[in-house]
Amino acid sequence: MTASAPAATMPTLFIPHGGGPCFFMDWSSMGGPADTWDKTGTWLRNLLSTLPEKPKGIVVISGHWEEPAFTASTAPRPEMIFDYYGFPAHTYQLSYPAPGAPALAERVVSLLEGAGLPAATDATRGFDHGVFVPFLLVDPEASIPVVPLSLKQDLDPAEHLAAGRALAPLRDEGILIVGSGMSYHNMRGFRTAAAVRPSAIFDAWLSQTVASDPDARRQALAQWSSAPAARESHPREEHLLPLMIAAGAGEDSPGSKPFSDHVMMADISAFRFG
Repeated sequence: MTASAPAATMPTLFIPHGGGPCFFMDWSSMGGPADTWDKTGTWLRNLLSTLPEKPKGIVVISGHWEEPAFTASTAPRPEMIFDYYGFPAHTYQLSYPAPGAPALAERVVSLLEGAGLPAATDATRGFDHGVFVPFLLVDPEASIPVVPLSLKQDLDPAEHLAAGRALAPLRDEGILIVGSGMSYHNMRGFRTAAAVRPSAIFDAWLSQTVASDPDARRQALAQWSSAPAARESHPREEHLLPLMIAAGAGEDSPGSKPFSDHVMMADISAFRFG
């Protein structure tokens, strides 16, 4: 029997997951241009083609799940969690039937615990919209197993960077690590002039930081709240912290910004490590 070829080393990613079920509705009903999310949607649809090979599994850290410890879902068939409100009725019928991966979830927990970090499993957690909304575009055939992973609810950036570093070995096992959030997430700022300048300033800082030397990158991200326009862009940081796990898992890989858009009067970006 011929041994299987070793998996290619995967990059790690931070992706914008959009606003609610934005890719699956006429956004003009929300008061914006119908094509508001088209550019982001197109980028997500092409994402798998930018990888060295099809992932064997995906670990997704969503800005919509927080627990006392880093928690991985062991659900074999994750259900939909419709954690958005006030959208058209058909968007509550969306379905993403990607399988879970209990063994991968247990491996995630083992790596985190091995690094001295608190970790747990959840046998029932499904896909919140930070998972199923973008991945309906990324892998519409739902052919790649997905493990949701929570943030730790104290939102300590250094600890989330450490969690990413603990998960880095997965990259050499064909596992794609994805932070799903938003690089700008001030709900009061969106669609107002108050978003324009802060989002541009913070996006420029993030872009420079991600592309910097890995040691400097880690130090800067750990102190992200002191960056220009940081708190104007993230009054609460749950949508930014998935970036820390992606960056930590990126270790010493070069960082880049493969995508940027201007939506609802704010700059939003994706970032890649490796």
